[in-house]
Amino acid sequence: MALNTSADAPLPVGEVSRLIGGWIDRLGAVWVEGQITQLSRRPGAGVVFLTLRDPSYDISVSVTCYRQVFEAVADVVSEGARVVVLAKPEWYAPRGQLSLRATEIKPVGVGELLARLEQLKKSLASEGLFAADRKKALPFLPQLIGLVCGRASAAERDVLENARHRWPAVRFEVRNVPVQGVHAVPQVVQAVKELDALDAVDVIIVARGGGSVEDLLPFSDEQLVRAVAACRTPVVSAIGHEPDNPLLDFVADLRTSTPTDAAKKVVPDVGEEYERVRLLRDRARRSVQSFIDREERGLAHALARPSIEDPHRMVDERADQVAALLDRGRRTLGHLLDRADSELTHTHARVVALSPAATLQRGYAVLQKADGHVVRDPDEVAAGEALRARVAEGEFTVRVDA
Repeated sequence: MALNTSADAPLPVGEVSRLIGGWIDRLGAVWVEGQITQLSRRPGAGVVFLTLRDPSYDISVSVTCYRQVFEAVADVVSEGARVVVLAKPEWYAPRGQLSLRATEIKPVGVGELLARLEQLKKSLASEGLFAADRKKALPFLPQLIGLVCGRASAAERDVLENARHRWPAVRFEVRNVPVQGVHAVPQVVQAVKELDALDAVDVIIVARGGGSVEDLLPFSDEQLVRAVAACRTPVVSAIGHEPDNPLLDFVADLRTSTPTDAAKKVVPDVGEEYERVRLLRDRARRSVQSFIDREERGLAHALARPSIEDPHRMVDERADQVAALLDRGRRTLGHLLDRADSELTHTHARVVALSPAATLQRGYAVLQKADGHVVRDPDEVAAGEALRARVAEGEFTVRVDA
C-alpha cells in the first residue's frame, strides 16, 4: 500500500478502507487458538459471533461463523472454553473492522491441554527455572505477607484466618484478582509484580481453591511462571488441592497443597513457639544447674583434700625434719670449720717454721749486694765492697775486709 499522499492530496477514508480490505483478502486461512470470552447466538440468525482471546497477552479478535459451523461443536463449546479455529481474516470496510471468518472449530481437549503443559514444563525446566538451587528460603516470621487471591474467596478466608489464628500480629497486603478466565493471567502477573516491588513484603502467597484443569490453566501460563521466577521476594504457591500441580508449583520457592497449608507453613504458630521457648529455657536451666552442681561437687571434693582442709599440716609434719636437717647441717659445717681451722693452724706453723724470718730470729743474717743479689759464695764479693746485712729486727750495711 505504498501510495503517494500528502496533506494537499489525501486519500478518502473509503479508499483507505477499500485498499486495506484488498490487502487482507489476499491473506490465506490460518489455524488460531484462543479462549472464547463472548458468544452471541441470536435466534434465527444464520451467523454466530464470538470473541477469541489470548489470556497471556490480553489480546482479543472478533470471529464470525455460519450457524452450522458452530452447531457442530455447540454441545462442548461455551464461553471460557479453549478452541482452535480455521479462519480467514476479513475486513468490514463500512466500519473499518477486522474479524476472522471461521470455517471449522475444534475444542481443545483436556488431554491435549495436558500434553501442551507437559511440553512447556520440560522447556521451562531446561532453562533452569525449576532448579532447587535458585529457590529462596522463607523468613521465619514474616512481618508483612503479600496475598494474591480471588475476591471474597474461600482461599482468601482460609489463608487470613489460619495465619492470624497462628500469629495474631501478622499483617497482609491483599491483591484481589480474577483467578480464572481470560483476565486472570495479566492481573495475577501484575499483582505479583506490585507486591514484589514493595520492600516491606517478606513473602508472597498466590492462592486459589480447587477446580478443573481448565480452571487452573492461568497458573500454568508461561508469562506467570517467568514473572514468579524473576521475583526477588519468596513466592509460595497454594493452588487447588493436593493432586493439582500447575506449573506455578514448580517455579515457586515453596509449594503447598492448599491455602490452609500455605498459612501453616508461612506463619509459625505462636503457641508452638511459646512451648518451644519454654522447653529450650527449661533445657538451658537444667544444663546450667547441672554444670553448677558438677562444679560444686568438684569444689567440695577439692576442699576435702588434706592439703586444702589443713594447709599447715604438711608444713608442721616437715618442721621436725627441717629442724633435724638444719642441726645436722650446723654440726657438719662446724666439724668442717674446726678441721679447716686445725689444718690452717698446722699449715701456718709449718710456713712460719720454714720462713726466712724465723731463721733470722735464730741469729742468722742475709747478705745482699747492692742489686739485691743474695751472697752465697765468698768468691761473689770483693774486698771493700759494701753489702747490706738483713737481720730479724732490720738491716745495716757492712763492708768486706780484704
